[in-house]
Formats: sequence, structure tokens, C-alpha cells
Amino acid sequence: MADKQVFASITYPAIGVCGLSCILCPNYNRETKSRCPGCKTEFRFAAPCSILCCALKKKGVEFCWDCPEGETCEKWQHHREFSRANDTFICYQMLEDNISVVNQHGISAFEKAQNERARLLKELLNEFNEGRSKSYYCIAATIFDIDELKGAIDTARNKSADLDIKSKAKLMHAILDDIAERQGYILKLRK
Repeated sequence: MADKQVFASITYPAIGVCGLSCILCPNYNRETKSRCPGCKTEFRFAAPCSILCCALKKKGVEFCWDCPEGETCEKWQHHREFSRANDTFICYQMLEDNISVVNQHGISAFEKAQNERARLLKELLNEFNEGRSKSYYCIAATIFDIDELKGAIDTARNKSADLDIKSKAKLMHAILDDIAERQGYILKLRK
């Protein structure tokens, strides 16, 4: 399939072929020329992602779970196994949960939830980022329950009205760290 046809057939550009959410990635949320517009774009298509090329170019499917070989595919199984203990520049901690949500509720429901997470991430970045917390907030937006994120943002807003941005970031980190400790979340990339 020619690249132009591949990109024209994409319905969900912000969701990776494997189930990761591009809109929660630090590289997607950059405000520079090197901003990544998502996995399913020409920008990333030249990158060395074997499952991206396999799904879109070779198999002609938008997602690995749509491929007839999905459950038996060695590439996708390796990717999923890797994600159980490791991250790259993006948080993989929720990959299996993402796949489960899609299987149980459909891709539209998953996309709706991811868009809500992205909206909350924007609030974190706009109101509580001192310039060093983007990856941290991207991880939080990926792994926290949506209601936990909303509650953390509300709490921080109520306690930070007169604080400078560094103090706001410190407060937000303390709130998120407390939730993470209670829930057993890992708020850093696993290498």
C-alpha cells in the first residue's frame, strides 16, 4: 500500500497501532519544531518501529488487534511483553489495560477517555509545569484514574492561588506522589 493511501485510511491518528496513546506522550506535547504529531504520521513512519510498518504497510490494518495474526504475532507479543516491565520515552504501564478497554468497550470509548486524559494533561502543563515536569505529568495522565486526576487538580488549585509556578509544581508533585504511593503507581519511566 502506498504511503499516501496508508495515511488517508487512518481513522484514529492519536492512538498507536499497539494501543499506546500518542496524545499523552511528552514528544507529542512539545511546543517546538521537533514535536511529534503521533505514531501514525509521516514524521514517525520513517522511525524504526517494526509493528507500525507491519500493521499499516504490510497488513493494511490500523491496529494490531485488527490483524488476523494479532494474538499470535511475535512482534506484537514481544512489544506487549516488553511493556509489562519497561518504558521508552513514553509510558507503557497501561498498554494492556488500553487493549482491554478497546476489546471490552470499543475504540470510540477508549478514544473518548484518552481525550479526557489529554484535556487534564493540558491543565497540568498549563497551570503546574515549571518547565521540568512534562514527562512526569504525561505519566500521571496515563496511569491515574481520571477522577484521581480531576481531584488532584482541584486540590492543587484550591491550595495554590497565591503561589509562584515553582511552588505550584512542587505542590502538584506532592499531591500526585501521595496518590501514587497509596495506589502503588510508578510515576517515572521504567528502564
